[in-house]
Amino acid sequence: MEVSWEQTFGKPVPIRVHNATLVVLGTLLLWFGWFGLNPGSFGKILVAYPNTNNQGNGTSVGRAALTTTLACSRAGITTLFGRRLLVGHWDALDVCNGLLGGFIAITSGFSVVEPWAAIVCGFCAARVLIGLNIATQLHDGCGVVRPYGLFLGGGWGLTGCQVIEVLVIAAWVSLTMGPVFFALDKLKMLRISIDEEVAGLDISSHGGYAYPAHPEESHPRFCADYMRIQDQNHS
Repeated sequence: MEVSWEQTFGKPVPIRVHNATLVVLGTLLLWFGWFGLNPGSFGKILVAYPNTNNQGNGTSVGRAALTTTLACSRAGITTLFGRRLLVGHWDALDVCNGLLGGFIAITSGFSVVEPWAAIVCGFCAARVLIGLNIATQLHDGCGVVRPYGLFLGGGWGLTGCQVIEVLVIAAWVSLTMGPVFFALDKLKMLRISIDEEVAGLDISSHGGYAYPAHPEESHPRFCADYMRIQDQNHS
């Protein structure tokens, strides 16, 4: 994926997606944190079941950790190979989404399902995720179909409530922030100057580019040119 961005002298510079590493890191942190959510929800480990001496919360905590791991792992693997068959290449971001789908699928029953059932939950979650990713390309409206139920409650009541909520939020933001932005615009504080906008804040504020897409270009020269133009404008 590339985004064309006009730099100082009008040359389009491709800015490639650069946060895939952070997405993977965030998924790993969520994976680690989910062990605090599912197994950690018991609160105590050394608590025996009634009328037993050898079983207790420790058994359930172990089951919770096992089922959580099996479900998310199976979901991630299914998403990895499923998307590979569909699109023809490997995608780490799809695996991250699959892992999260497995977490969500197992969280409601992590302490009671059998390990084999956790694998089935992860597989089904991945299949649903892949199907939704395909379906929403045609039927989704700005990503609102999945998180908001259209007919939840047996009618259009929920949809009506959501429409009212959107209108109330729009009215509130307009009444509270409209005067603020109007004042900022009159005070010339709403946006940067044209020269700074053309040069880019990387050059005007920091003297260099954040993403050096063209190493052959001299960034100090760009900064010097910008400062020279600024001096001419002020003189």
